[in-house]
Amino acid sequence: MIRISSNFDSGNISCLSSDNAKDIQLEIEKDTNSHFYQWFYFRMTGAQDQACTLKILNAGGAAYPAGWEDYQAVASYDRETWFRIPTTSYDGETLTIDIIPDYNSIYFAYFAPYSMERHADLIADVQHARCVDLEILGKTLDGQDMDLLTIGEPDKNKKSCWIIARQHPGESMTEFWMEGFLERLLDEDDPVARELLKKAVFYVVPNMNPDGSRRGNLRVNAIGANLNREWQAPSLEKSPEVYYVRNKMMETGVDFMFDIHGDEAIPHNFIAGTHGIPSFDDRLLNLLNQFKAYYMEANPDFQVTYGYPQNTPGNGNLTMCGNNTAETHDCLAMTLEMPFKDTDNNPNEFEGWSPDRSFKLGASSLDPLYRLIDNLR
Repeated sequence: MIRISSNFDSGNISCLSSDNAKDIQLEIEKDTNSHFYQWFYFRMTGAQDQACTLKILNAGGAAYPAGWEDYQAVASYDRETWFRIPTTSYDGETLTIDIIPDYNSIYFAYFAPYSMERHADLIADVQHARCVDLEILGKTLDGQDMDLLTIGEPDKNKKSCWIIARQHPGESMTEFWMEGFLERLLDEDDPVARELLKKAVFYVVPNMNPDGSRRGNLRVNAIGANLNREWQAPSLEKSPEVYYVRNKMMETGVDFMFDIHGDEAIPHNFIAGTHGIPSFDDRLLNLLNQFKAYYMEANPDFQVTYGYPQNTPGNGNLTMCGNNTAETHDCLAMTLEMPFKDTDNNPNEFEGWSPDRSFKLGASSLDPLYRLIDNLR
């Protein structure tokens, strides 16, 4: 008997029918108190060596239908190695996955999941480094901890650098990026990391949305708030995650801020700047352009040709993290977007864009920051 289940950390799917292996009918469940949906993560058992056709019937109504175009789902037998399914197709309404499983248990997901258990392991591991201080900023609406890592000895003469990820919980590639960033920053034998820590203190929030992550949401927290639209007036009732982080930023000041995201539709890694804020000027533009150029030199998986259209001056949305932080602190603030699909400029047939490549892109981010650190102010 074929069974479909998703009652686990980050799981999301509703099984309408699994009686016929060639017509397994599924629907993605909506985010908590929200119309958003696109993230899926589920397990199928009992189908070893059978030709299976899985149909996600409501794909056409997802938050970003263009995300399904030229998309390939990921699957795993061991939840460590995630491979692309080349027979994934989309007809404008239904996402269809054809596969003959090699084993009795197989997992499917929108992108390789990053569980809250893995997040807990990451925090437990990095706190052992000599220069790391762990602080719990507060509790989420579901009662989970908001973890902040302070890396380096605070000093008024040092730059204050904030790195946050996963405001949108379905963007799981962002915590793999964080793993790469943190591993390199904490490597005492890495000369770039060593020199950066002489000049800067890093405030790192690896997961801004623990509740949405555990619930299997794409965009929102436990009450249905899109955290990246809460930065102008966050509240403990609706967006405590942003409330705590923004208050801590006001305490530490911000000289540099990097907000790590994933994009459903665009098959490239790119950075969105803060061109539309009222105070955007030549200094910020030059810093932004230099960082992007240096990042591309450090890691060719990053590129500057494709991305979002630039906001016109004065039309930036100040409820968003990058815009609000740049305007509040007169600092270089950026949003990195990574693909759910493969990267068109450097495709990988087996994995597509992957946890490992996200990890390496995170590690590479130290190089452009090192080259700019003295010029941030």
